[in-house]
Amino acid sequence: MNKKKRIAHCPVDYAFQRIGGKYKGRLLWVLRDGFMRYGELKRAIVGVTPKMLTQSLRELEADELVSRKVYLEVPPRVEYRLTETGKALIPFIGQVRGWAIKQIEKQKE
Repeated sequence: MNKKKRIAHCPVDYAFQRIGGKYKGRLLWVLRDGFMRYGELKRAIVGVTPKMLTQSLRELEADELVSRKVYLEVPPRVEYRLTETGKALIPFIGQVRGWAIKQIEKQKE
């Protein structure tokens, strides 16, 4: 895969280049408990198109946050799981999730 050279201007920029976007954080979160197949991911991520799901998974794989395992079966079976680097992000995504829950509750008041 041709990986574009991305220049990070600071550590926050570096992080959000890898996990930013509409689907990457959600994909990392749903993969926190183990592996999932493509169809399971498609059902778990509401509103994602096949093109965007594939693109997001490829980017996460290129950034070594998600690994992809292909089983040579008929029909082919592919499983996605977090790498150790991806797993290290889960506590932080959990904190962002907690912050969001509080903000949503405040808006309801």
